[in-house]
Amino acid sequence: MSENLTRLSESGVSVWLDDLSRTRLETGDLQELVETKNVVGVTTNPTIFATAIAGSDSYDGALRELAAAGADAEEAIESLTTSDVAAAARLLRPVYDATDGADGRVSIEVPPPLARDTAGTATAAKIMWERVGEPNAMIKIPATEEGLSAIADTIGAGISVNVTLVFSLTRYRHVVEAYLQGLEKARAAGHDLSTIRSVASIFVSRVDAEIDARLGKLDDPAAAELAGRAGIANCILAHEIHSQLFTSERFRVLELAGARPQRLLWASTGVKNPDYPDTMYVTGLVAPDTVNTMPEATLRAFDDHGEVGAAISPEDYRAVDEVFDQLARLGIDYADVMRVLETEGLEKFDVSWSELQNTVKRALERT
Repeated sequence: MSENLTRLSESGVSVWLDDLSRTRLETGDLQELVETKNVVGVTTNPTIFATAIAGSDSYDGALRELAAAGADAEEAIESLTTSDVAAAARLLRPVYDATDGADGRVSIEVPPPLARDTAGTATAAKIMWERVGEPNAMIKIPATEEGLSAIADTIGAGISVNVTLVFSLTRYRHVVEAYLQGLEKARAAGHDLSTIRSVASIFVSRVDAEIDARLGKLDDPAAAELAGRAGIANCILAHEIHSQLFTSERFRVLELAGARPQRLLWASTGVKNPDYPDTMYVTGLVAPDTVNTMPEATLRAFDDHGEVGAAISPEDYRAVDEVFDQLARLGIDYADVMRVLETEGLEKFDVSWSELQNTVKRALERT
């Protein structure tokens, strides 16, 4: 096992890989990462699948069969992606069993065009869950206002959920509320709460990218000192909220019925500014019972030279409050930053989905 990644795991951070392809599965690459790099989970998205399908002949046989059956692009996408996720889930099943369901998880995203459609998202989540057919799958649902009700309904149906595209602290509070509502619905419906797991994916590097761009337009020495600090600070304050909401009496009642806390997952952890240390969003976000999902480049970098930082503490909560106070004094509007990031995030999801559709459509036409 990797020394650096082992230390990170021992600190309580679960290492998940933000990538999946049929090639990784067939060549044993994913199995090797599990065995040697402490990888205990996988996250996916449409861009990851578009890259995998366009860049490999591993899908050719399945695509020929789908084309012969008359499948359209969306039907083929569902078949290919759920098959890959199911295979990865089977590979990670021993991890799932060994961790009592906390890890060994593989996430798959509902189609991005449904992000503003509550009923459509809940329906798609149920179909994808059944199609994958493995208990260690997670359905990714974006934390839009419309998505919050779908998250509660999906959890209420006994389905594990990865809540994605979380930026603002206010929205994170709403995500926890949706999770608690979902658990209450699940309990009323007679589901075993101990089998339902969820993570809330807080995006990190995109926060710095947006705020740094705004700071760069200011003629103020204080602006440069704040660059690259907001992303981690935002996560630390989310950790404070988590510590409050999951020690509440409301959750305690659910916990006694078997419920587990929704874990914080640090997403978008590859640095976007090459001037920043390539492992900063791992080293700076160490906390027990959290998840860090990493692109392979970040995973390899941490394996090579990563350092495990001090665990997030209540002292950190107080310290990072000042970061946002200083940003506000410089005219950086936190609420506007978060609105822009969610809008851009949804647009990127749509672009990724179109890219995946076009990739699969071209592949079907070639077969």
